[in-house]
Amino acid sequence: MTQPPVSSGPPRGGEAPAALEGLPGSAWMAQRVAAPGSAAAPPVELPAAANSPWAQASRILAIRLDNLGDILMTTPALRALRQQLPGRHIALLAGGAGLALAPFLPEVDEVIPAACPWMPGPAPTPAALAETVARLRAGRFDAAVIFTVYSQSALPAAMLCWQAGIPLRLAYGRENPYHLLTDWVADPEPHELLRHEVRRQLDLVARVGAVADDDRLSFAIPPQARERARARLAEAGIDAGRPYVVVHPGASAASRRYPPAQFAAALRRLAELSGLQAPQLVFTGDDGEVALVEEIRLGAGPSATLAGRLQLGELAAVLDDSALLLANNTGPVHLAAALGTPVVDLYALTNPQHAPWKTPAAVLYEDVPCRYCYRSVCPQGHHACLHLLAPERVAAAARRLLDEGAETAVAEPPAPPPLRPSSPLPPARPNGG
Repeated sequence: MTQPPVSSGPPRGGEAPAALEGLPGSAWMAQRVAAPGSAAAPPVELPAAANSPWAQASRILAIRLDNLGDILMTTPALRALRQQLPGRHIALLAGGAGLALAPFLPEVDEVIPAACPWMPGPAPTPAALAETVARLRAGRFDAAVIFTVYSQSALPAAMLCWQAGIPLRLAYGRENPYHLLTDWVADPEPHELLRHEVRRQLDLVARVGAVADDDRLSFAIPPQARERARARLAEAGIDAGRPYVVVHPGASAASRRYPPAQFAAALRRLAELSGLQAPQLVFTGDDGEVALVEEIRLGAGPSATLAGRLQLGELAAVLDDSALLLANNTGPVHLAAALGTPVVDLYALTNPQHAPWKTPAAVLYEDVPCRYCYRSVCPQGHHACLHLLAPERVAAAARRLLDEGAETAVAEPPAPPPLRPSSPLPPARPNGG
């Protein structure tokens, strides 16, 4: 097994810091990183006793109302809850992304749909919210775990659980929840430390004694989805005997999209660097990204497209059989990570916690003073953290991962750049994939 090269010395002009360039993105965020002025990340408490109420809770409600990537990054914590008590039933309260994803998650036994007024999307009526409370009450859950990013409040969901009579309720929070949470974990992020989103949720459930023996992301591809995906690839003209690269140029937030012209230039340069070893290119995207895909394809050279044609299981199968994913930091990046597919992640510096987890990866960006803005639209209007990322670097990183192959080891790089001490508490994050 070969390891990615570790850069040394100060970053040169126009290059990303050595902490990320060419390295598996999960490695630098897999460790808790203390912010300036903080001695260290607080230790995780020892597991609860085997006779504690949490260790005996046989029916658990997990609440994760975000998008696909957020739910995927919660699967190791769900596995920890599963392993804490054999035979435990885990239900997932989720929005549309959870409904689509749950059938592929071995850790989830049941999914309960919910539209909540404190989350993006169509606002439910008070009657619909009351129906959700009634369904939770009927589920007779012993405990609830509310998973949030640190810019979200768990208290609205905690209120639902309290109204539903769920006796144990665990979540992070800054405000004193009083009776809403039985197990309140004071949220140290972002001022005391930063963690990868996976580590954040693993640390949460560890506070009640749930520890996983495997912290990789989960996604199980049904055989039928794999067969359909291979048929679609063949219909698109992809040779199953040659490697192909999946290109996913979309993202839910404008601030996380690499410019189309630079995507095309990077793909042309990848073909030049590869010569006779040039991989086939397969574009993916949802119905709303078809026009974007076609714009990039016009300047990218020969390619195929499955944009708007794949269901979630089929997309996973296409990624699983691919040599590499080239994408913005969005849901398919975390899907690829769950499958162990190498990733070139064009990583807008909107936040530092969502790099690819436990898969070979190159996390590329241009360091800027306004990093970690936590905005879905660039507040400066320049999108410099992505727009200044040279296509040459993107192509070189892709070629390097292709050369190293799927056996690339995860190296231990230096810590990422610290947060600016003067950074204000970020606004509530629009929940992207």
